[in-house]
Amino acid sequence: MVNPETPALATAVHTQIVAVTVYSDKALVTRRGMVSLTGQERELVITSLPMTLETDTVRVSGKGTVGVQLLGVSSKSIYTTEPVAERVAQLTRQIQQLETEKRHLQAQIDALALQSSFMAGLREKIEEPFAQSLARRNLSLSETLDFLNFLGSQYSEYAIASGECKTQQQQLDQQLQVLRASLQKIQTPHTQESLSLVIAIASAGGGEFELEMSYIVQRASWTPLYDLRVNSTSNIVYLSYLAEVTQSTGEDWTDIALCLSTAKPGLGTLPPQLPPWYIDTPSPPMVRKFAARVMSQPAPDANWPEQDAIPEASFIPAETVVSEVSQTGSVVTFQLNGGGNIPSDGAPHKTTIFQDDYSCSFNYVAIPRLVSFAYLQANVKNSSDGATLLPGKANIFRDDVFVGTTELSNIAPGQEFQLNLGIDESLKIERELIERQVDKRLISNQRRTTYGYRLMITNLINQEINLKLTEQLPVSRNEQIKVRLTRSSPQIQVGEMGLLAWELTIPATGKREIAYQFSVEHPPELTVVGLDI
Repeated sequence: MVNPETPALATAVHTQIVAVTVYSDKALVTRRGMVSLTGQERELVITSLPMTLETDTVRVSGKGTVGVQLLGVSSKSIYTTEPVAERVAQLTRQIQQLETEKRHLQAQIDALALQSSFMAGLREKIEEPFAQSLARRNLSLSETLDFLNFLGSQYSEYAIASGECKTQQQQLDQQLQVLRASLQKIQTPHTQESLSLVIAIASAGGGEFELEMSYIVQRASWTPLYDLRVNSTSNIVYLSYLAEVTQSTGEDWTDIALCLSTAKPGLGTLPPQLPPWYIDTPSPPMVRKFAARVMSQPAPDANWPEQDAIPEASFIPAETVVSEVSQTGSVVTFQLNGGGNIPSDGAPHKTTIFQDDYSCSFNYVAIPRLVSFAYLQANVKNSSDGATLLPGKANIFRDDVFVGTTELSNIAPGQEFQLNLGIDESLKIERELIERQVDKRLISNQRRTTYGYRLMITNLINQEINLKLTEQLPVSRNEQIKVRLTRSSPQIQVGEMGLLAWELTIPATGKREIAYQFSVEHPPELTVVGLDI
């Protein structure tokens, strides 16, 4: 197709986007277009390309019924004024239509006010005769009630109808305000900048030629997003692997083959971590530093409203379109079978990559010194023949209840990973200081203070569970202060930074007790700080 405004040796080619591959921070766009050559053309021109295009990434190829040599590619910026006449006419029509609707509503309000005024006048005129008839018992009680009900219903109907009309007027005013602002904005001409590509060619003669070109654009990206639904009764994790695609490249992607690639051209549901529990002697006043220990507190569970039950037989389950997954080395590619419509609006657009079930096992984690709850964790293994799960945000649901979000790291096929499912009240944990005793006599010129704790864990469900329970001893920063674990049940070894970690099995609806005792020894003249029990 030859544009009559283009010189004879140059032909404008109308191209369309047919495929896009999105990377983490850019995208590869592929365009195609047909052109009828006469044999006289020396240049093919493609116009209205976005300014986000990286000109050094442009690649061209083609095929056709005539031999064509592609000699080179150059680019130039084009400045145009956006045509606004059609848009102005459209907005003007919309404004006029809304103003007409507003006038009709005002006419209804006026009519209702007239009817209400008439009823008020009628009431005043018949009020005295009606009272006299009632006094003479010319009217029955039922007739009196009927008349009062009639007056009340009429006033109510007029008031409701008038209120609805005024509400609609307010909504129309809001729409008119937006339309008038848009009209004022576009009536000011805006200069737009775009790119044109000029492809130098040598043609062997006339014929049809299909041109294909590709280029990289900025302002496009995609990130993984997951929905993880855990069924605690069947030990199944249902994973929905989603992609959130965002682009503001300056050109819309409509009905294209969309591909996502991993190539590169904190956590509310986590149980809190125990910080080291230090004890020491006071520092000299001039160099004293005050240390603050910050304890993480679990966020309260959100109260989500229950949904009314709907019979499953009443609906046909929706089918989710998923993608084809391929992997070459460390690069994973998702060829989407749907979702090929991404406008250049900068908004996130979600599409499903795939969905799958994963078997899992559960265990509990508890840190009673910080919180009196247990945290549920699921141990999951990615399928050995499955796709790599890329780092991304995951929404976690347990038994259809949202429990929070987490971040998944890169998970390779066959790799195990752990999901933190938040607080589970199926375990009741009670922690009690049962002993605090200072020896009255010195032992080897040392003062000894003994502390004892007892913990009772109650399993409230009819199922055996595994629990990792962590306590801690204070850690001395002064060589004259000695901390020793003197007794524990079950037996336990002190870990790094004074941590005590028990791996327990709690029988169904059963209980387990843990007890431990430790001592702190120091010279009697030494004051110990930080030993707040």
